[in-house]
Amino acid sequence: MHAPVTAEEYDSWSAAQCAGVEVVDGLITVCRSASKRHNRLARILANALDAAAGPEWNADTDFDVRLQDVPLTNRRPDVVVYRADTIDITPTRPDHVLLVVEIVSPGSETTDRIVKVAQYAKAGIPFYWRVEQSVPGVPLVYTYLLDPASRVYRDGDVFTGVVKAVAPFSVEIDISTI
Repeated sequence: MHAPVTAEEYDSWSAAQCAGVEVVDGLITVCRSASKRHNRLARILANALDAAAGPEWNADTDFDVRLQDVPLTNRRPDVVVYRADTIDITPTRPDHVLLVVEIVSPGSETTDRIVKVAQYAKAGIPFYWRVEQSVPGVPLVYTYLLDPASRVYRDGDVFTGVVKAVAPFSVEIDISTI
């Protein structure tokens, strides 16, 4: 049995070693490669969120968010909206993050619907969006807002076809043709 990975060990790894993995309670979890539909949806969401967020926020894909150091927990959300002034700070911490988006894929249903929701809420990330794909069909976007007192997400709006969110900022995203 291998010992859990520490934050110091993980931080010494190359980008190639960190790609495609998450760390939960110090244990490495290999993430399956995403489908083209999944990747396209993530890119469209990130581009629209980045354009709508204003200069103080960036929206990007494919990087770690360090939820806790001991035991090490790094998640790699599909889309992250984070403070622009933290672009060169590694690791990205929950207090840098405004919104995380997870796109549910076969094999990630329980993790994205239950496990990550609790982890992101406990870490204090203010907004969480979960995207449910249906092939064929239009994705559904479920939005959640953190109750800061209980550190639990409250249900927000559900969108299909076009996302017309007002929080964390006003954005309109057409996902009907993905």
